[in-house]
Formats: sequence, structure tokens, C-alpha cells
Amino acid sequence: MTCNVAFIGLGVMGYPMAGYISKAGHNVTVFNRTKFKAEKWIGEYKGKMANTPAEAADGADFIFTCVGNDDDLREVATGENGLFNTAKAGSIFIDNSTVSAEVSRELNKKANDKGFSFLDAPISGGQAGAEGGILTVMVGGDEEVFKKAESVIDCYSKKVKLIGPCGSGQLTKMMNQMCIAGTVQGLSEAINFGINAGLDMDKVMETISKGAAQSWQMENRYRTMTDDKFDYGFAIDWMRKDLKIAIEEAKKNGSPVPITEIIDGYYAEVQKMGGNRWDSSGLIARLKKKK
Repeated sequence: MTCNVAFIGLGVMGYPMAGYISKAGHNVTVFNRTKFKAEKWIGEYKGKMANTPAEAADGADFIFTCVGNDDDLREVATGENGLFNTAKAGSIFIDNSTVSAEVSRELNKKANDKGFSFLDAPISGGQAGAEGGILTVMVGGDEEVFKKAESVIDCYSKKVKLIGPCGSGQLTKMMNQMCIAGTVQGLSEAINFGINAGLDMDKVMETISKGAAQSWQMENRYRTMTDDKFDYGFAIDWMRKDLKIAIEEAKKNGSPVPITEIIDGYYAEVQKMGGNRWDSSGLIARLKKKK
């Protein structure tokens, strides 16, 4: 069934995600704070461009957002020109941003008060996953609402799962980022060790990637990490933003996260080296620097 869809936020993730929804045959209206990005999208995909989030959301059955942080999300949702001004009763607001569970619950309540629904639906898979339409989506919200939105979310994903009530998606994404950070640090230490020991990294990784040490990071990043190439996706600035959210939530629920806190500090060191826009595998650079 063809639906009217608004997509707000055309960054490295949102741009292709909105494209997949358009290619699936839905009527898509996009908004981006930087107008030229929306104009580029219109030139590449079938759809319309709006001048404000409110204009994009007007008449939409499903409203997607994919923005930077809590403040950005509040602005496009409840700001002067926010989508809450025009979202129709019965519509569903799906937020693909990585933000706090707190802001998700806040917007869920406000949406329900206005007669429409909300799902927190952060994504994992990086730029490559977005461009390939194979993202993992972890969702928090009402099951009946989720079932209505699932087929549209599925346009850009390979795995969509309702985890629990509102906020559960964001809490799951926090766990996801903690796992990635730990894996990248372990891989960084191992690769640096192997290089210093004079081992052939291709032969090593071909071998250990077939055993218990295997991971997506190992399969997809070991060679670029060895070659000091860090322009393959999710920026360290964004990883630190996500880890900060996870660390703050951990304090609230009494969960010790010492390794996450240490690695967040390591990422801060990489930022000081000028690696703000490197992808998260740039963590290895601080180890090579310490030789």
C-alpha cells in the first residue's frame, strides 16, 4: 500500500534511507536543515521537498526523523516549525536518531496527547548499511503501532525488531555502541601487537576470523586499520556523543561501565589528534602514536 511519508534529516544515514522508502513506491516529502542536500535528494529520487519539518509532516501517514542529538530532535519535533504543529491524528512518528531514552519518552507522551503515535527506532549498520538498505533497527513502542509501521521501516533494513515499550530502542542502541567500542579497542590492540611483532596481518586475520575472535569489525575494518585509513563511516564525534548517552544512562540505572568510560577517554585522545571525523576504527591511531 502506498503511503504518504515525511523524512526529516538527510545526513549520511537519512539520505539513502529516505531514498529506499521512495524507491519502494511511497510518496515521500523530505526536509533537511541544509537545503542543498534536499535539492540533491529530489534530483536523485522521486519525491517532494519541504521548507520546514511542519510542512513535510503535513498530511503524512508516517513521519521519520534522523537527526544529530536530543536538541536537534526537539527542534524538528516541537520547535516553532516542528512536525508536531501539523502531524495528523493517527499518524506515526518514527525516530531513527540516536538520542536519550528520556527524550524518546518525552516525545512519546506529547505525541499521544496530540492523537498520534511515536516509535523510537535507532539504527545500526553505519553508512554502508544505510546505502545498502540493510540496517538493523531496534524499536521501542506499542506493538500495534509497530505492526503498522514495520513494512515502511523494512524498506531500508534487513532486521527490524520491537524490543519493548518506548525507550527500549534507545537503550538497546546504547548497548550496541558499548559493544562496538569494546570490540574496536580489542581489535586495535591486537592489530598493533601483530604489526609490532612483524606478522602478516592478512594471513593472521584470514586465520583468526574463522574462529571465536571473529567480528564484523574484524572482517570489515582490519585492513583499513592496518593501513591507517579511517574514512569509512561512523565518525568518532558521533561515537563519543553516543557513548556519553550510554554512560549517563548507566549512572541512572546503577550499571558499572568502566571499560566504556576508558574507551570514551581514548576516543577523546584521538579527537585531539585531529580524528574527529575519522570512523570509529580510528581508535588504533593512538596506539601507533605511542610507539
